[in-house]
Amino acid sequence: MKSIIIIGSGIVGAATAYNAAKAGSQVTLIDRADQGQATGAAAGIVCPWISQRRNQAWYKLASSGAAYYPVLIKELEALGERQSGYKQVGIVSIHEESKLDKMEQKARERQAGSPEMGDIERLTAQQTKQRFPYAGDRYGSLYVSGAARVDGASVRDALIRSAERFGATVLSGDAQLLIEGGQAIGVQVGGEQLFAQAIVSAGGAWAADLFKPLGLELKVVPQKAQILHLQSSDAGTGDWPVAMVPFGQYIVPFEDGRIVAGATHENDAGFDDKLTAGGIFHILEKTLDVAPGLAAAEFKGAATGFRPATLSALPFIGQVPGQAQLFAANALGSSGLTAGPYLGMQLAKLAMGEEADIDISLYKIEEAFNGLT
Repeated sequence: MKSIIIIGSGIVGAATAYNAAKAGSQVTLIDRADQGQATGAAAGIVCPWISQRRNQAWYKLASSGAAYYPVLIKELEALGERQSGYKQVGIVSIHEESKLDKMEQKARERQAGSPEMGDIERLTAQQTKQRFPYAGDRYGSLYVSGAARVDGASVRDALIRSAERFGATVLSGDAQLLIEGGQAIGVQVGGEQLFAQAIVSAGGAWAADLFKPLGLELKVVPQKAQILHLQSSDAGTGDWPVAMVPFGQYIVPFEDGRIVAGATHENDAGFDDKLTAGGIFHILEKTLDVAPGLAAAEFKGAATGFRPATLSALPFIGQVPGQAQLFAANALGSSGLTAGPYLGMQLAKLAMGEEADIDISLYKIEEAFNGLT
């Protein structure tokens, strides 16, 4: 039995803890509950297949994450987790015709290698409105049946509870590395020293603090996201597809008329968690332009989260350079809910001394630290 300490219980850390504990490792999961954690604030869409991003390493990870979800959800349901926050409802990606042409072409190119994508269908504006009643009359859409919605907090909590069923210990506190001879050998949290054969950093946007005592500068920064919560009078929204709209916005309907709309991508706000008039206006303007039916929805509030990002816009995973027992994965950005559970599974494998299912050389951890490249 290998002992593993995991620092950070967002989507990546929770998935790491679950997979390591399920495999028989002695797991301790530590989190200090920073305000604005991305996973807890986020609702997302799992549909990487229609993305226009050209980076193949990103797509491989994101599509693997999408394929892994149904497997993971079945495991969680078998453990009694019936409210995992994940549901395949399909997507309507609402855009002008030229954009839809490119999106459909890319999706059909990828369909053979991703059967979990399901059916692809081009919809007129009227057909789009039949599936997603808030839509207007100006734009058609591309429908993909295999897309899913995710509630970040729900899937995270289901993973943590399941890890605890397999014997994981969950602690609240600020974990600091214990260093001996330049090597991380454990952590100190709440006045207690804990030692393990492997230490895992999954601290998201706040992860850089952990590495400073080692003289390492982690190039992960917060990207602020403001997200709106709306309430519709429609009761049947739980089975509606999610919607992507122009300018990178999304609309995620949940049961009983609960609607999440977002999100901003603010790169220079640091950890300033205040809600801004400009951010809320941006989301409402872009959302209502395409989905005017939401104009009558009740505004219930908003939230702020901080995605972990790097200049390369590509996540990293691996053994921290120069450290025998320290591992890390981070920087999923807006792909966190799509790829996070799968990346966490790979991180668990590395921490347990196993080979990952992915080519980790594509997600170079050396490039995440200043002075190492």
